[in-house]
Amino acid sequence: MMTRRSLFLTAAATGAALTLASASVAVAGGHKGHFEGRSNHVTSGSVKLVKDGDRYIIELGDDFSLDGGPDPRVALGKDGTYDPDTKLGALLHLTGKQSYAVPPTLDVSKYNEVYIWCDVAGVPLGVAALNK
Repeated sequence: MMTRRSLFLTAAATGAALTLASASVAVAGGHKGHFEGRSNHVTSGSVKLVKDGDRYIIELGDDFSLDGGPDPRVALGKDGTYDPDTKLGALLHLTGKQSYAVPPTLDVSKYNEVYIWCDVAGVPLGVAALNK
């Protein structure tokens, strides 16, 4: 016979197992990096490219921080070159964890950097090289 206590313990254990399974899938498919400031801006914190099923997500870490700037955007680039066709959207917050979906039509294998880009000035505010 299942008591109320055993029901809650089973539910908690199942939830923890699902959370751990999701976390291991996300980490296993990810490339990680750390932002460095550009154009006299202070940008810092971690970022990772995560595969979630058949889609990719750019995740800025809890430690992400940007000192400001007009119209910051999240985008991709390769070997020091920003690609304007990869804009994932406006930066939601100057600090903290946030996620940006990569369109399924974008081939992430062609890129090895994440940019925080200022559209108004046409300059990078921060760049993170992604390590495999």
